[in-house]
Amino acid sequence: MKRAELPLHQRTITVTAYEEDGDEISVEAELRDERAWAEPSAGVVHRMVLAVRIRLADMVIVAAHADMRDFPHAECPLISPVFHGLVGLSVAAGYNRAIQERFRGVSGCTHLYELARALGPAVVQAAISAGARRRDAGGPSVGPRSTAGVLNSCHIWAPDGVGLRKLDAGWRPGTGPRPVPELGTFGSRSEP
Repeated sequence: MKRAELPLHQRTITVTAYEEDGDEISVEAELRDERAWAEPSAGVVHRMVLAVRIRLADMVIVAAHADMRDFPHAECPLISPVFHGLVGLSVAAGYNRAIQERFRGVSGCTHLYELARALGPAVVQAAISAGARRRDAGGPSVGPRSTAGVLNSCHIWAPDGVGLRKLDAGWRPGTGPRPVPELGTFGSRSEP
């Protein structure tokens, strides 16, 4: 089977986070669907942005805005205000269930819903990055287990997993080489 020169369809999702004043971050997710084979005026099928602001203390969304920049039907943007319903949700336990109940199917837009799904894990990573940056800049110190927001997210972050044991042995997120060396390289020191 021979593959065509031009892609049939290309979807790109990008998520970017910024530190804001106070104890907040802003996160913007963009989805873009393109058909390289189509005429230029029809090449970009979807280009949508979902932006949220999160209070780090409790990981609650305090502001949300959906923006449809390219869309197939004139009526598509009419659903955008529904996504203000993200405000008040915690990007923690229960987030996926809450967005599914509020925005999946005919209650929302498939593409903005996909962006809401992508935001959850990206917000957790951004919060960890914000904590590491503040710590490195001599800001308010948080405990070495502050990355426990990823607890139970994969085998590394199981409650008895190697991630927490590396933290206890002295590893600090945002430092050192990638991948983080094996646990044994940290010695056996333990910090409270």
